[in-house]
Amino acid sequence: MKDVIRRTRTVDISNWGDDVPRWIVLLADEVRATNRKITAERIGVSRSAVSLALANRYPSPSTASIEKKVLEALDGLDCPALAITISAEQCRDYRARPAPTHNPMAMRMWKHCQRCPHNPDNQDGGDQ
Repeated sequence: MKDVIRRTRTVDISNWGDDVPRWIVLLADEVRATNRKITAERIGVSRSAVSLALANRYPSPSTASIEKKVLEALDGLDCPALAITISAEQCRDYRARPAPTHNPMAMRMWKHCQRCPHNPDNQDGGDQ
C-alpha cells in the first residue's frame, strides 16, 4: 500500500475582495480538503463551475443557484445531541431558545446544546 501524502491545495479567492461570502469560504475550504472534482460532485455542479465561482468569474448574472447548492451541501454541523447534520442556522436558533421548562425531553436536549462544542458560549470546553 502506498503512503498517501495529503497536501493542502492552494485556492485563490482574492478576486472576491475583503468581504468574501460565507459560501465561497465553505467552497474554498472543501476544495482545500479534497479537490475541485470531488467538491463539484459533492455539491452537484461541474468542476468548472467550482473554479469559476472561486475566481469570482461565474458567468451567470446571479450566483444564487450555486450558492444554495454549496450551503445545502457544505454548511452543516454534526449535532451530537440529535446525531444528525443540521445547518449552522438551526444550531444557532436551537441553542438561543429559552430553556423549555415545560418538557423534560426538550430540556435535556437544550442542556446538551448549551454544553455542545459547536456552541461559542460554551464555558466548559465541550466535555460532556
